Amino acid sequence: MRHRIFSDPDSGDAFTDLLFNALLGFAFMFVIAFMLISDPENKGNVDAKAEVLITVRWADRHPDDVDTLVEGPRGNVIWYHNRDSGLMHLDRDDRGLLADRITLDGKLVSNPINQETVTVRALQEGEYVVNLLHYQANYSVPLPVTVKVEKLNPEVSLVYYGTRDLAGKGDEQTAVRFTIDADGNVADTNERPKKLLTQALAK
Repeated sequence: MRHRIFSDPDSGDAFTDLLFNALLGFAFMFVIAFMLISDPENKGNVDAKAEVLITVRWADRHPDDVDTLVEGPRGNVIWYHNRDSGLMHLDRDDRGLLADRITLDGKLVSNPINQETVTVRALQEGEYVVNLLHYQANYSVPLPVTVKVEKLNPEVSLVYYGTRDLAGKGDEQTAVRFTIDADGNVADTNERPKKLLTQALAK
């Protein structure tokens, strides 16, 4: 007796569905893996990590322009004409009231804070010199300027805090000189004067 074998007309469709779902799963995993790959536009971005933060401040809304000059252990000097040198960077060049505008809630307003900041991204053994330059003066009375130097790692510690009275346009004064030893610690601080402007202009 012969038996008739009937083939399932849906078996081909089931295999096709299985294959399609497997391919869809692989495609989904590929898309996820591609999304996790770092954006090429972010290549070359510098980590904002800093070892030393230097903050220079003078009276809010004061029209005078004060510049920060910092010399590193290798003799490189950063200032408004050379904002990035080696491992140091001038993050903010404040020009008093000049061009001191920020957008707040869609409106252009005056930024009252007079402050410059310098970051040292990695420590080098040797001496750092922090100077102030009274670039533009509008009054005959001295301008008090405060300088704060902080070592940030492994915890925040105050290296120096003091005030200098700048006497007028062109007055350059040394605020502090500090030395970093081979272990990355502050070995010495002093206030011996050293001119940096002539050296910076020669570079």
